[in-house]
Amino acid sequence: MRTVINPQMMFGQIDISAITFDPKSRDDIPKLLRGLQGIYTDIELRQRVFAILEDVRPDRKNGTGKADMHNGRPGMEQWTILVLGIIRLGLNIDYDRLQELVNQHKNIRQMIGLDGWYDKTTYELQTIKDNVQLFTPELLDRINQEVVRAGHALGKKKDQTNELPLMARGDSFVVETNVHFPADTSQLYDAIRKVIELTAKLSNLQGRSQWRQSRHVILSLKSDLRVVQKLIHAITRDPEKKEKANKAIKQAYLNYCGNVEYQLLRAKITVDEIGKHNPLLSSKIRGYITHAEIQLDQIHRRIFMNEKIPHGEKVFSVFEPHTEWVSKGKTGVPVELGLNVCIIQDQYQFILHHHVMEKVTDSEIAVPIVKETKSRFRNLRAISFDKGFHSPDNQKALKELVAVVVLPKKGNRSASDKARETTPEFKRLRKKHSAVESGIHALEVHGLDICPDHGRDGFKRYVSLSVLAYNMHRYGALLLKQDMRRYRRRQQNRAA
Repeated sequence: MRTVINPQMMFGQIDISAITFDPKSRDDIPKLLRGLQGIYTDIELRQRVFAILEDVRPDRKNGTGKADMHNGRPGMEQWTILVLGIIRLGLNIDYDRLQELVNQHKNIRQMIGLDGWYDKTTYELQTIKDNVQLFTPELLDRINQEVVRAGHALGKKKDQTNELPLMARGDSFVVETNVHFPADTSQLYDAIRKVIELTAKLSNLQGRSQWRQSRHVILSLKSDLRVVQKLIHAITRDPEKKEKANKAIKQAYLNYCGNVEYQLLRAKITVDEIGKHNPLLSSKIRGYITHAEIQLDQIHRRIFMNEKIPHGEKVFSVFEPHTEWVSKGKTGVPVELGLNVCIIQDQYQFILHHHVMEKVTDSEIAVPIVKETKSRFRNLRAISFDKGFHSPDNQKALKELVAVVVLPKKGNRSASDKARETTPEFKRLRKKHSAVESGIHALEVHGLDICPDHGRDGFKRYVSLSVLAYNMHRYGALLLKQDMRRYRRRQQNRAA
């Protein structure tokens, strides 16, 4: 049983619309909370957002859809879940600090309907994690559209009824996953470590004792790994010493891989014997066994057969298999491990849309993301990209979608290209294109530099929540600016 928000106020509770913020504050929390308050106090906007929040529910255990809103144990209110998610990404904090803030920070507790003189409600860490993870990228995107439209409405004049034409700019950047550098030896260690830990757990659940020394086995594998790593990093130019070092390296690899293969064989026997008693845990063990076998094969081919492993066969993380090796040619940053994310930002600094790019290049994403943005915001008039998004097909397709396309051509330009790129509007919008970098920097500062959440779904949810928090921050800043104008007028009136 869940409600979006409890409509019945209690003794000592302050209505959300009556919460006051210091308009002179430069901290992020008042901006985020003022944006949330703006949603709550705008009745039509609140109804639309609350209708979306009704779908923020856990799935039934029998797989027949979402949990019933009106039956079952009381759950966290969806409005509270939204506030917690916005605070987490808007401040770029972990769940531990989020728990401290929601249990102790006065304004945050008022925003979720707590902090009455009688109310001592607190939230456990796991409760916060489980509820924030109920969001999906699709639901967050729908809420984001409502926030952006509300922000655009603030820029309209009182007598203006038509939608404002949007001049958008797009660019991509890398959101890193929380992984270490993907050496095949360390990847193999990660896989065999999980195999041993999970197999020992499975064995203990069934009352078996053959994995009672699992911790000692993991430490011995770690010791073998460290021997390999130390020998690899030992540098010598003497031919005799170099040949001797190569033999020692190969022997260290043989010892390490042989130990791994023996433990894999033990794990397979255990899973075959008792795996039927716990199919879910057995499936996880077999998945890590597959990872370990892939790394063993690649090490054998690379070390003993002198074969160069093709890039497409490499796995860059056992735990985050969606991680990609991205090289964008940045100075001092030869490679980044994560996924590209493309954003579309308008002239009011709101992010209209974003897309997580999996196995997709900039030139391949340009047309699809503009189509998606156009379907959400029909008043999109212009779009600008950098040269990395250029292709002849993109030039034609984008001209059919928007009135003005600012897409510089790579390489030599023809006379028609020069004429197109020297028009006053093209030059004006191209000069403003670099402003998208400030939006990217703001996203990275507010949580989107590295994703701590696990899995492909967790990555996409984290990115969507970060974009929503960014727009909420922008919306709240505009509202606080209006509050500041009113505050100054009152001060002037009092002085007069």
